Amino acid sequence: MCGIAALFAYHSDAERVDRDELQRINDQMHRRGPDGAGFWYSDDGRVGLAHRRLAIIDLTETGHQPMSLVTQKRRYHITYNGEIYNYRALLKQLEEQGYRFVTQSDTEVLLRLYERDGSDMVQHLRGMFALVIWDSRERTLFLARDPFGIKPLYYADDGRTLRMASQVKALLAGEKIDKAPEPAGHVGFFVTGSVPEPYTLYRAIKALPAGHWMRVGQNGDRRIERYFDPKRGLAKPPDGAPQEILRDVLLDSVQDHFTADVPVGVFLSAGLDSTSIAGLAAECKGQGIQSITMGFDEFKGQPLDEVPLAEEVAQLYQTDHQTQRIGRKDFDAAFDDILNVMDQPSIDGVNTYFVARAAAQQGLKVALSGLGGDELFGGYDTFAQVPKMVTALSRIPAVGVLGSAFRVLTAPWISRLMSPKAAGVFEFGHRYGGAYLLRRGLYMPWELNRIMDSDMARAGLRDLEPVLRLDQLVDGIAEPERKVALLEITQYMRNQLLRDSDWAGMAHSLEIRVPLVDRFVFEKLVPTVLRSGGPNKKKMALTPKTPLPASVMNRPKTGFAIPVDRWMEERSGTKERGFRGWAQTVYKSAVAG
Repeated sequence: MCGIAALFAYHSDAERVDRDELQRINDQMHRRGPDGAGFWYSDDGRVGLAHRRLAIIDLTETGHQPMSLVTQKRRYHITYNGEIYNYRALLKQLEEQGYRFVTQSDTEVLLRLYERDGSDMVQHLRGMFALVIWDSRERTLFLARDPFGIKPLYYADDGRTLRMASQVKALLAGEKIDKAPEPAGHVGFFVTGSVPEPYTLYRAIKALPAGHWMRVGQNGDRRIERYFDPKRGLAKPPDGAPQEILRDVLLDSVQDHFTADVPVGVFLSAGLDSTSIAGLAAECKGQGIQSITMGFDEFKGQPLDEVPLAEEVAQLYQTDHQTQRIGRKDFDAAFDDILNVMDQPSIDGVNTYFVARAAAQQGLKVALSGLGGDELFGGYDTFAQVPKMVTALSRIPAVGVLGSAFRVLTAPWISRLMSPKAAGVFEFGHRYGGAYLLRRGLYMPWELNRIMDSDMARAGLRDLEPVLRLDQLVDGIAEPERKVALLEITQYMRNQLLRDSDWAGMAHSLEIRVPLVDRFVFEKLVPTVLRSGGPNKKKMALTPKTPLPASVMNRPKTGFAIPVDRWMEERSGTKERGFRGWAQTVYKSAVAG
């Protein structure tokens, strides 16, 4: 896990790479890689690569980056962020084909794969990654990002120079980015609580979308290609009876996610996802795995307190367990740092910030998370609520037209009686995109004029078209639950949960790994998941050889509770309650800084 950056002055009129700029960008990412920094520059001064290292695989100096591969025919140079869990198998395969290695790092494996396969290399990788490779013979720059978007990669192109980095704030630290706002990014944040890909708050900066690669030539010509799309798997019809492979698939993923030359811990809550991971991890590694639970002072002794059940699971699997409780004073003390390290504004991630801090305080550099289980196995209430709403409202003739009129008439006053979203139920609720937005949305589109510039709101909504975009996303998928799965995977998980795990983990130089967000797991289970007889959350929780306690198996789903809404109301006195108030706080901080 690291921070990466690159500059490519591709235009003939472009100035050579500014080394001070690249230094500023790299310095901004110090927390992503406190174990070292490196730079590489091409002889003609047109390309610069930078790297911040968090040493996890091959801890020696041979694993330092940027890394170069020199052969008689090729010269490749790479800066890379992430982990490739199957790199040892790939290394063995490449050695059998005659390739020779001088390190034991996954970075060199990536270079050899690119030498052999070019852009097709991404099809062989199990892991999370964002990478940049310079081919000095072809004079092309290759960028790629992992299938689900676990690791970030942002770029900015001013028509002469292409700039890339792991963080938006890092690119801004280079001091050469136009800060003109991107309306779709601002609107997207207030509508969803996170900034949707490929947008950022800045028109000049874009995210390379998850599951995509991009190749840029020396004249600026480029090709962007999607190499993985979860919709393809979810849209496929059933191809036979469900296969009983769930345990083997999950156990294999957990085993691979322990690939490291440093200890790997486990985030442990009272939920089925993290407890299942803990059970499978104990099978893979035996007793003594470090596990961490975070509790809140406000919830102690209440049903929302996850600590007692998590400690019961830790005792069952004989983990080396630590519990840390936090309260309002801890939030106040960390408040400025949270806003500083939050790369793009988000209404979530505070819980991950504190549990990552606790893991780092225990000396860990890597921890496994149960993130992704709800999206893959249908654990959220959206999987029932959204189809139910669509089915009921779509039966009403001309519901969309009538709903629009209802919203116009009721929106000005309905919030005094119930949620402001109620005004849009009939207008949006008969479509999957609209129903999902009602369930997951923060502010509704018609509310934006009162919280942001009206011209920006109109421009952002015109470009983003949130309901239409979500409707088009699920078009072609037959089963309702699989429609919702695609929405959760590509919206909530990708833009919110995974991004929060990245910035909040990296705030403490901690790599968060997600065995349930894995291309190999997805492709093996997607033919049957969310279909009759297929894998679900309960079946997932039955996969550990030593069964989970009945107290965990039978616990009603509550979601992960965090009293940040209460803390924010007490701290700021904002007129907006709950996460809406928190959203305005983080937004103001992002815009100001």
